[in-house]
Amino acid sequence: MAELVKAVVSHPMVVGAEDALPGELRVLRAAERSLNGERRGLRAVLPFLGPAFIAAVAYVDPGNFATNMAGGSQFGYMLLWVVLSANLMAMLIQSMSAKLGIATGRNLPEVCRDRFPRPVVFFLWIQAELIAMATDLAEFVGAALGLNLLFGIPLFTAALLTGVAAFGILGLQAFGFRRLEASITVLVGVIVIAFGLEVLRAEPRWGSVAAGALVPHFDGTESVLLAAGILGATVMPHVIYLHSALTQKRVVGANPEARRKIFHFERVDVVIAMGIAGLINMAMLATAAAVFNSRGLFDVGSDLNKVFDGLEHYLGARSGVIFGIALLASGISSSSVGTLAGQVVMQGFIRRRISVFLRRAITMVPALIVIAANFDPSRALVLSQVFLSFGIPFAMIPLLMFTRDKKLMGNLVNSRFTNYAAYGVATLIICLNVFLLYQTLLV
Repeated sequence: MAELVKAVVSHPMVVGAEDALPGELRVLRAAERSLNGERRGLRAVLPFLGPAFIAAVAYVDPGNFATNMAGGSQFGYMLLWVVLSANLMAMLIQSMSAKLGIATGRNLPEVCRDRFPRPVVFFLWIQAELIAMATDLAEFVGAALGLNLLFGIPLFTAALLTGVAAFGILGLQAFGFRRLEASITVLVGVIVIAFGLEVLRAEPRWGSVAAGALVPHFDGTESVLLAAGILGATVMPHVIYLHSALTQKRVVGANPEARRKIFHFERVDVVIAMGIAGLINMAMLATAAAVFNSRGLFDVGSDLNKVFDGLEHYLGARSGVIFGIALLASGISSSSVGTLAGQVVMQGFIRRRISVFLRRAITMVPALIVIAANFDPSRALVLSQVFLSFGIPFAMIPLLMFTRDKKLMGNLVNSRFTNYAAYGVATLIICLNVFLLYQTLLV
């Protein structure tokens, strides 16, 4: 049994093998029994759940709130197909990222560093850091806005309190990575419950929901811009890097068959976590469509303050407060995950590390500047998500190059179908970004 798996259960950026805690060792032993066939069904999957839930936080961050609410209020149920498509893309991409970590024992930035020329590696690192800043801006501003909506705290003060909360979440690493996974999963649960309540109260037209989810169409340039924002908010570049790091040494297979079994379980983790994230995003957009678009309030969703007031007014029963709680939980959890991703990017591309707390303090600065300058926080959220979509190809193309390499991946190399699907996703994203660049700069 023991030869199937070798140490480590925890993220290498957080706790080394020699620091594994008793709870993590229990997970490792449970994983051994699952791989050995002693645990079956749901019990077999449980030791492997966690990495995709960490990654899924980025798929329900405050940027999603802004783009989904704007899309639903302006265009009704029309862009639900974009949310659904983006979520299916996310499942594919995150599965490939998880697979790279399992097959190679290295994360995506590390493989890039080993295989690309130094100037290319440096470029990839710089753009990844810029993407991380845009990500952090959305997450930080969103959490601060949540505190402002709930308690009336001035935005700048709320941003500082958000930083304190993020430091607290990151501090859970000292008690083992499973503790951090559990805390973030709880925050995701808060968001699930919140939007489950909101969509039930909103009573959307389910026929229109089905049509919007299954019939692709646009209505002018603004709908395409919002679609790009939804895509940027859903397929997040920084968690493409992070997911490979979360799986690279969490449970390490000692032979190709063990690694194949580990990937099988991690794929279940991805489907569950990304499926939940997709349902949350669709619930957001459907709620905005039912509450605002149906009443002709087409511009409400672009301002989360108006969303808060509108939900409170039209749905009652503290629906605005529930929205604010979900926004706060989203911002704090995703901000912590973004900081971990930044660590992976820096260590992987240039072999440098700084304290996660120092990184958290540094990445707070742009958000604090935006808030101090009184820039519209809701607009900042939408624009940051459009910017993020431009970073997706720089993470996805190297990921596809590596996961299709038989020598690197062994028996976990991409199937032909996976390659074709990934080619299609990459092409779609690149074409959409070129179109947006043309519309923004030349029209």
